[in-house]
Amino acid sequence: MNVNALTRHRLFWPVAVLAGLLLANLLLTRGFYNIEMKDGHLYGSLIDIVRFGAPLIMVSLGMTLVIATGGIDLSVGSVVSISGALACLMISDLGDQNAVGGVLVAVGVALALTLVLGAGNGVLVAGFGIQPIVATLILMVAGRGLAQLITDGQIITINSSPYKLIGGGYWLTLPFGIIIVAVLVALTAFLTRRLALGLLIESVGGNAEAGRLSGIRSRGIVITVYVFCALCAGIAGLMVSSNVSSADGNNAGLWIELDAILAVVIGGTPLTGGRFSLSGTVLGALIIQTLTTTIYSVGVPPETNLLVKALVVTAVCLLQSPAFRAKVFGRGRPAGRGAPPSPPSGAPGAPTAVPARDEVDA
Repeated sequence: MNVNALTRHRLFWPVAVLAGLLLANLLLTRGFYNIEMKDGHLYGSLIDIVRFGAPLIMVSLGMTLVIATGGIDLSVGSVVSISGALACLMISDLGDQNAVGGVLVAVGVALALTLVLGAGNGVLVAGFGIQPIVATLILMVAGRGLAQLITDGQIITINSSPYKLIGGGYWLTLPFGIIIVAVLVALTAFLTRRLALGLLIESVGGNAEAGRLSGIRSRGIVITVYVFCALCAGIAGLMVSSNVSSADGNNAGLWIELDAILAVVIGGTPLTGGRFSLSGTVLGALIIQTLTTTIYSVGVPPETNLLVKALVVTAVCLLQSPAFRAKVFGRGRPAGRGAPPSPPSGAPGAPTAVPARDEVDA
């Protein structure tokens, strides 16, 4: 693979930016790459990036499939707060907060509620034809109020070792949240890349009418991805509340929907729907979390954090733009208007093979 082909790969720029951030930390932050073993657990800045970025990866994973269908879900932040609030409320009412059975029931009820909320979003979008941004905006506003009703406007604190394991515990020397994320990312990749589900989702997002004429039941696909997105947000809510052993209905998951959308875009999935990249989304989420860690590590004033974050994300998006690279670096030619017409099939110079999807979305 030559250099031009390498730079045109959808994951090249996300990987380059993440490598640049890690290199900057090598120069600016002492001990950033140190990984220690304490009491059988791995500790270090690199471990913390993945650990604290686990909720964002979870939310971004569900958001990717929603965006692939041409939709968007603004309610994931509220779902994060509802899930954590309901689980902590039920655990706080237990006589023994360390009872595994009671904790499992609380987790199950919280996740079941998120499935209902996701199904509601899907029905509004696919069943009643409401614009996704409007349909999910309803739950974004109402859900935050519901979370505050569950917590009665207070911060619910708990002391439960089984629940602490989800977001703040360790298993096999690794933070348990990392293991949860790894399992769900692998499962999602299997369902969407090894089975037909991924093609159906891309068909609905690429051209819903063509998909319908092909016999694809787009309504069922759309409802499914919204339910999956809400489930991912619910698990993220359990991680967040478990890590701090408390539920804050007002601030938990606040603005995480925007970070998730940024992670998906940075990962190369277009907001117009169609092709999506799970590995790109994971990279995008890691870039955002690494950037956040870097900002705190180098001592950037807190009041400028969001501005620095916005500038870096803007730079990443510009580097991914073929039109921007063509104008600034004078290389390549943006696709679309002005691009030379492709030679007809079978003519000299015409492409003879279509790259396998796994090669594009590695």
